[in-house]
Amino acid sequence: MSAPKQKTLASPATITGTSLHTGAKVSLTMKPAPANHGIKFRRIDLDDQPFIDAHVSKVQTVERATTLAEGSVKVHTVEHVISALVGMGVDNALIEMDANEPPIGDGSARPFVDCIAKAGTEEQDAHLNVYEVRQPIHLETKNGSLITIVPDKKFRISCTQVGPDGRMTQFYSTEINPETYEKEIADARTFVFYEDVEPLLEKGLIKGGSLENAIVIKGESVMSKESLRYPEEFARHKILDLVGDLMLSGKRIMGHVIAVKPGHGPNTEMAKKLSNAFATTSAMVPSVNIPTGEGVMDNVEVQQVLPHRYPFLMVDRIVGFEGEFKCTGVKQITINEPYFQGHFPGHPVMPGVLQIEAMAQVSSITLLRQPENQGKIGYFMSADKVKFRKPVLPGDTLFIESEILKVRRNIGYAKCRCVVNGETTSECELKFALMV
Repeated sequence: MSAPKQKTLASPATITGTSLHTGAKVSLTMKPAPANHGIKFRRIDLDDQPFIDAHVSKVQTVERATTLAEGSVKVHTVEHVISALVGMGVDNALIEMDANEPPIGDGSARPFVDCIAKAGTEEQDAHLNVYEVRQPIHLETKNGSLITIVPDKKFRISCTQVGPDGRMTQFYSTEINPETYEKEIADARTFVFYEDVEPLLEKGLIKGGSLENAIVIKGESVMSKESLRYPEEFARHKILDLVGDLMLSGKRIMGHVIAVKPGHGPNTEMAKKLSNAFATTSAMVPSVNIPTGEGVMDNVEVQQVLPHRYPFLMVDRIVGFEGEFKCTGVKQITINEPYFQGHFPGHPVMPGVLQIEAMAQVSSITLLRQPENQGKIGYFMSADKVKFRKPVLPGDTLFIESEILKVRRNIGYAKCRCVVNGETTSECELKFALMV
């Protein structure tokens, strides 16, 4: 079972049009970008052609749209572009514009989806960076907006749109992947309530707005050049915005987003929470080899793969896979470990042989998770080039890294090490057999 790979555009593609808020004419070109580049905007109309990362740390304002800024350089209304790229499975792209805002098109993500289709996509030689939500993350604002993300093995969004006085309340829920995004989300247009139009004009916004690129809701009626494209078009457009705004956190997520009355403000606040969660997790993982593959395993899932049980299960959880042959596990070392009673009284130190056992268990998981090896047991055969560099003490978080070097029939060879606070405590090369 191999982890999904990152994708970029296969070739450049350009669209032109008028921006929503500034009313300026703009040409936008989507270009391929290298692995781990992410999504970046570039203002080619300025002398130094500056770049701006599509990251929540660059968010400046969120009134009716999401604006990114790097110093005095800004790009406005970026959410539809980012949403289309994420929804269609593109991870790395350079977006060049000759103005400070993308074209609004018809108010949906369809023009950008069509641009991506014109460019085509291609897989890259780098694994997809996904953050799997393991604990609920919650946000609630004073104006009644609520966003909660709960664990899920897919990326899902369930959204309830609530207008002023409860008008146009709609609900929609869907998994987000390229197929569902293009079919169910991409064509949902932006909308505005009539009573909000004049204040927006007074602030110098929506200069390029018209009934051709936005739906205006007046009372209980809908003013539009065409009828609603979906019965829940407003809720679906809110999902469109959520896909774009949440990607500003810096990673795709695996989880179920439940949103009530979302907006760019709450969306980007949740993106900040996600970004902080990434930073907290990354701070625990040694910088020398931060796992970037999709998926983790909690303790229950570990025990479904390994036959070991207390007191000899040396892996609490798996925090990341990188491809098919790299794996990082974690063991929390507490004073309650039974071996500390005798190793040594008054000076508790984790036995080196148990660190080797932990490395062997993580190595076994790397291969046993593959379909053809399920149900087998990994038997430890030998350890070479063993080195113990630092003691492991109660209170330490032990990260166990394993890379399978080769597999011959049922014999695996692995290079492993244990790490605490970014420093190697032990390392070795292991040989083990997979048996029924």
